[in-house]
Amino acid sequence: MLGIIILLTFLHTFGTLYIPTLTAEIVNRGIMAGSMSHIVRYGVWMLGVAVLAGAIAILGSWLGTKVASQFSGSVREAVFGKAQSLTTSDFNRIGVASMITRATGDVSSVSQMSVMFLQMMLPAPLMVIAGLVLAFTKNQTLALMIVGTMLLFMLFTLFFGRKVIPLFRMVQVKMDRITRILRENIIGVRVIRAFHREAYEKGRLDEAAADYAGNSIRINKLFAAFQPAVLLIVNVCVIFIIWIGGKSGVQIGDMIAMVEYCFLILHALVMALLMFMYIPKAQASADRINEVLDMQPEKTEAAADKQENPLDAHVVFHQVTFQYPNAEAPVLDRISFEAKRGEVTAIIGGTGSGKSTIAQLLLRFFDIQEGSIRVGGADIRTMPQKQLRDKIGYVPQKAFLFSGTIADNIRHGKADATDQEIAHAAAVAQADGFIRQTPQGYRSSVAQGGSNFSGGQKQRLCIARALVRRPDIYVFDDSFSALDFKTDAMLRKALQGETRYATVIIVAQRISTILDADRIIVLDEGRIAGTGTHRELMKACTVYRQIAQSQLSDDELAETEGGADE
Repeated sequence: MLGIIILLTFLHTFGTLYIPTLTAEIVNRGIMAGSMSHIVRYGVWMLGVAVLAGAIAILGSWLGTKVASQFSGSVREAVFGKAQSLTTSDFNRIGVASMITRATGDVSSVSQMSVMFLQMMLPAPLMVIAGLVLAFTKNQTLALMIVGTMLLFMLFTLFFGRKVIPLFRMVQVKMDRITRILRENIIGVRVIRAFHREAYEKGRLDEAAADYAGNSIRINKLFAAFQPAVLLIVNVCVIFIIWIGGKSGVQIGDMIAMVEYCFLILHALVMALLMFMYIPKAQASADRINEVLDMQPEKTEAAADKQENPLDAHVVFHQVTFQYPNAEAPVLDRISFEAKRGEVTAIIGGTGSGKSTIAQLLLRFFDIQEGSIRVGGADIRTMPQKQLRDKIGYVPQKAFLFSGTIADNIRHGKADATDQEIAHAAAVAQADGFIRQTPQGYRSSVAQGGSNFSGGQKQRLCIARALVRRPDIYVFDDSFSALDFKTDAMLRKALQGETRYATVIIVAQRISTILDADRIIVLDEGRIAGTGTHRELMKACTVYRQIAQSQLSDDELAETEGGADE
């Protein structure tokens, strides 16, 4: 494809440069000699060359745009693919707003640069060299004037570039800041309104936008001065060509051809040099894209044959220590526990005790610094990510739905799930009732982020999404907090039959959710403060007893302890 574009560029340049020669022939041998036949003959030739050159230019532009579009599409796919392999820590290093800008604005900047290269930079050297050769064949003195004008123009452009290039380098950085503030305002709109901080956030955005606008205005001011200066240089060159050519007795047709050569050569030079000024902006964008593509994820994939027992769902945390990047202290310190198939293991503790971190470590959103996490006897760091995550049905702490339909969201857990499997999962998750009340049932639309559903409805749909894949391990990360007690009880009862052959790990804030758990692990400041059943912990674990007393009434405490004794 690139070879065809180069060939078309050569043909278009040849046709464009041939037109001044035909103009000179029309003037010298037609108009000046009074020969209408020469005027008609060369006029028809000129029209034919112009039409053919125009058609070639359109075809070359179309092919160039197609190549650039394919290139930008490939780069976006590569950035997206790399993003899917990055850990949460990797994302935090770049920032979500910056990642969005890199996958959109930066790719567009590089794509535009490739189009400019094919349409402006590629023909420029040929146009300049061929134009000068033709100019020297007409008149060496006038051709030398064009060369002098070129040198003057290049010195002026060099001075201009030193002013504008640093400003181009700042454009994407300032756009990152705007994107970051916009993202925060869109996601946190409820908090902003609740605390009546609209004016403050508007001020933040106005400041960032003004900074970006100021930078852009400075660039535009420089270009506003650049354009008339270029026209002045070109027109001065034309005046000297006409003046010197007239005094030297150069034929009028040759002078017209020299003027056209001057315009064509300097126009090609202007386009090439302007593109050079855009190179730093495109280079900065390319560097930011390459930074993503060159990132090596903190974890590495392993061969599947290292999996010792892929069917076992036995989970073991052994002396696990984990510290978030840039944190001052570990969030988990030498944690050890087991979660067995057919049992419910619950994890409870105060805010910041590391409960949700355990769920994220099991899924390898982060990698631990010390100890090991084993599933089926194999360290998860030796397992391919897909094999590990195919074994887990995960319900996050913050319920998240994708735009689409309800069925699409549940099927996100299992791509080939049948309608019956989706309906069964929804029924177990206690979501079938409100789904069937919607006008289109499972085909009802889900707004971005699930904003057209309540918190409890979103949680139940997320639970159905995990249930539909029927995994070996279920991880519920505080997934019942938005449910009322009646729905919570019905859901837990339905889950008992659905998950009785799986390993179930429940991260919970409410003790009522985990009273019947086979094993409860109590976390306190990143360490295990106690392990056992509800009755055992009420007797032996002070931290657990304090949590229970803060959530349950005396009658409820007496009832649960009495029920446990029975």
